[in-house]
Amino acid sequence: MSSSTSSSMQKQPEITIRPVREGELPEADRIVRLAFGTFLGLPDPMKFMGDASYVRTRWLADPGAVFGAEMAGELVGANFATRWGSVGFFGPLTIRPDLWNRGIAQLLLRPTMELFEKWKIRHAGLFTFANSTKHVSLYQKFGFWPRFLTSVMEMPIDAEPASGSTRWARFSDLSIGDKQLCLLACRKLTNSIYEGLDVEREIRAVDHQHLGDTLLTWAGGELAGFGVCHAGAGTEAGSGKCYIKFGAVRSGPNAAREFRRLLDACREFARTRGARTLDAGVNLARLEAYREMLQAGFRTSMQGVAMQRNNDPGYNRPDVFLIDDWR
Repeated sequence: MSSSTSSSMQKQPEITIRPVREGELPEADRIVRLAFGTFLGLPDPMKFMGDASYVRTRWLADPGAVFGAEMAGELVGANFATRWGSVGFFGPLTIRPDLWNRGIAQLLLRPTMELFEKWKIRHAGLFTFANSTKHVSLYQKFGFWPRFLTSVMEMPIDAEPASGSTRWARFSDLSIGDKQLCLLACRKLTNSIYEGLDVEREIRAVDHQHLGDTLLTWAGGELAGFGVCHAGAGTEAGSGKCYIKFGAVRSGPNAAREFRRLLDACREFARTRGARTLDAGVNLARLEAYREMLQAGFRTSMQGVAMQRNNDPGYNRPDVFLIDDWR
């Protein structure tokens, strides 16, 4: 038997799936950049995302929701789960490129699905590359099915504020007591869109980690809309950018008008942070929201596909004015 044949028959080292430790976050970040940069064919894969970051911010928000794959004592992959009340999604799920196609992603998905069950998630999904049959096929094995495209958009920010600017408030300016009342108001608003939808986790993460701010618009003494925004290096936005990770307005006859007001508030906040662009994503099933964003000056920079468990549409309906992209 040749040495090459003997080598090929050697057993692959055992893979252990466990929570990612804080000291492993730099390596997890390196794997995310290397994996995506390699898949996209970047000349220097490590330049993927620039100085934006998903890894540390998401781990700090919920350390128990980040699973790592360990092989021979090294972290070789990770998956990040996110809970928005009754809604859950996962990603980025990345494996070191030299270990692709060895089933490690499926091993990481199993405890993720168990966590969704523990959380009692009603609506679950993910964002992936629309042109990758490999990714779509993988997630279908776990009951996720491709539905509408998700458009990741950006809008240039003018140096000067727009005339007649929308009045808005910052969550960070509120007292501790008012913050709690505001969180309840935000939960009431999102629950009216989809039962159990609650992004308190995102609002608190932005506030505690100083990632940006949550912007609030009011109408008739009631919360009309809010946008959870990241801004600058080390956040999910990156230098020169402001990113609306989540934004929503109350449904009803005035929803389109309130959505425009919310977009105006986010644009003005981006300007105060010195951002050159305002970035946001929207599922194209929310057709009216997408049209309003185009009208406001947003243009698509990339697009992926939302895959949803059991083909459940969730809150992706034409009359829902909501911003998110599940990246």
